[in-house]
Formats: sequence, structure tokens, C-alpha cells
Amino acid sequence: MQRLSKLALVLSSTLALSLTACGTASTSVPSVNAQATAQATPKVGQLELIADLNITPGNITVSRTGRIFASVHGMRRGNAQLIEVMPGTNQWKPFPNAEWNAKPGTGKNVLNTAHGVVIDNQDRLWVIDHGNWMPNNQPTAQPKLLAFDINTGEVAFRMDFDKAAAPDNQILQDLAVDGDRGFVYVADSGNRPGILVVDTKNRRTWRWEGHASLQAENVDMVVEGNKLSFRRPDGSINPARIAVNPITLSADGETVFYGAMSGTKWYSVPAKLLRENASGQQLAQAVKVVGSKPVSDGVSTDAEGNHFITNLGDDAIDKLSKDGKLTRLVQDKRFLWADNVRFGADSWLYININQLHRASIFTGKPEDAGAPPYQIFRVWTGTQGQPGR
Repeated sequence: MQRLSKLALVLSSTLALSLTACGTASTSVPSVNAQATAQATPKVGQLELIADLNITPGNITVSRTGRIFASVHGMRRGNAQLIEVMPGTNQWKPFPNAEWNAKPGTGKNVLNTAHGVVIDNQDRLWVIDHGNWMPNNQPTAQPKLLAFDINTGEVAFRMDFDKAAAPDNQILQDLAVDGDRGFVYVADSGNRPGILVVDTKNRRTWRWEGHASLQAENVDMVVEGNKLSFRRPDGSINPARIAVNPITLSADGETVFYGAMSGTKWYSVPAKLLRENASGQQLAQAVKVVGSKPVSDGVSTDAEGNHFITNLGDDAIDKLSKDGKLTRLVQDKRFLWADNVRFGADSWLYININQLHRASIFTGKPEDAGAPPYQIFRVWTGTQGQPGR
């Protein structure tokens, strides 16, 4: 517990981490059997339960053909770090194989703490592995970015990050992938909040840090009616304040969208400036407020420019339209920490639920209060999604 306590101290004092969740129970939308609606056009907001899992999905992504993949959250370890989910069976299998999912810290070719996942238009599953930072008592591991071919399981890309790319106390989280141009944008909500830019073709990295839009706001994170806090080793309590985490990319690859988990604004910056490693001043001048957002975890941007945002306090998914209007898409009392959202091949938006607010780092209790099933849902948006994103 010593390392976990140390992590909690770092996160709470530097506006960081990777979590959030829900609270006030509101209108519950019943699940609909997938087969029963397969022949009819679903209604906007229609919700289906896809899987009840005995393992905690961290982030989720879906291929063009409907295959579902998820990282396993490092806060609640399982028997794998990256999995493929079998819809209709509540079963899963390690991806790409058992060797990559060996015990964290046991080798170079092992996933240690898989987090953000995205599938690009070339059927490559990109995953951030930010090393071993929770739970404690595990050997440290170098953070890395990997891409697996989902059809063969072979490694399509790998970059191990040095301290310049991933400084001490980093928490590399969500990522946005431009497969055509060869760029990956990674949100780091750790000790130095920022966006890590990875040029995969030239194998270079650089960071954008220091701007207010990357920092957490002084707003409470409320889940199941409780304000979330980090417990420090000395027994003191600090309100949870988590910096930049959700990050997405426009369909044309020209705009990066992002925001803090503990934040009420959704921002944009031209991807071209990030690709060209523009100065902090140039980037600051180009930042725009796209609209309001709730305290959230994951976000997905569709092909039409709408943003679908996890609303942790209201157990909901909200829609921020391309013209800046924030509305409710779906709300359900089962959304106990809607961590991440990703589109499939059409208008179905997939949601993973993992009860992270019940973990010891928030409750201060020795036992994790989370309990299976950890769930995957999907909701019909009525818009054109970006598969895997």
C-alpha cells in the first residue's frame, strides 16, 4: 500500500490521475435485446446491454466489423491487461495472446498497465501502456506505445518512451490516432499535465505543457452522491482534481479536441500546430473553447463533429453538438463510472462501466468496494460515428 499511497499523494497534489464516475440516480433507460432490434432502425438514445464482465474494462474500442476490445484498468487488476470481449457470452480472451498478458513486470514484451485504446482505419489496435503505477508493490516498467494488427495479432508499431516523452509521475491516458498521417496524440494527466505528440513515421516525440486548458479546474467530482477525494499517507484528504484526459480527433484529422476530467470546458487546437511542434505561444493563441462539458472521463467525436461525453455526476452520456449545444443522450442508474466511449461501424456508441469510484484510492478503505458485473453497453446516437474512435 506504500506505493499506492505515494501515488495518491502525487495525483492529489498535482491535479492528476485517470478516473471519475456517477452519482445522482435519474431516469433509467431499460436495456434492449440486440437481436430484437437488429431488423429495425433504433431510436436515438436506445440502450442495449452488451456484456456483464468479471474483469474491469478500463478503456474500450470497437472495430469496423464489430469486434470489441478493452484494456483492463490497472486500479483493479485481472488475469489480463488487454482483452477481446465476446458479445452475447459475457466471456473474454487475452489479446493478442497470453504471452503479452503475462504478469506485469515480468518481461519486455508484456503489457504492464494498458490504458487508452483506439482502432485506426488500418485495423491496428493502438494501446498506451504507462508502466506499473498501481496497484503498488510491482516493479516499475518503461511506458510504451504499441499497435497490434487485430487480424493477425502481430505488433505493427512499438515505441518505448524515455523520460523526455514520459516524465516521472506521468499518467499517460487516452489517445487519439491519425493513422493516415502517422501521428498519435496522448493525454498525460500526471505531474506535468500535457499532450504528448508521437510522430510514428519518424519515431520522434514532443510535448505541449503549461497551458491552463490542460489543467484541472477547481470543481468537485461527485459519484453516487459522494465527493471524490484522494487519501494521503498522513491521513489528510485532498479533493480529487484530475487534469487533461479525454482527447479526440476530428474526422479530417485537422483538429484535436481535449479537456480535463475535472473540467467544465471542451477545447480544440489545430492538429497541424501539434504536428509541427509549434511554440507554446502559438498553441496558446490557437486554443478555442468548443463548448461546455460535465465533469467526465472519456469522450468520442463522431464524423459529423458532435462530441459524446461521459457525465460522471449524472450517470449519463451527454452530446455536445458541433454548434456548441449540450444535451442529454441517455441516462441510466447502472452507469456507475462510465469510463470511456467508442463508436462501432455505424451509430452505435459503446460504453464501458467500471465502478472506479469504489476503489480504495477514493474510499480510503483497505478493500475495494467494486463488484462484478462490470458492464459494456451501447447506445444509438443517430449520427455517423468514427469506428474505433
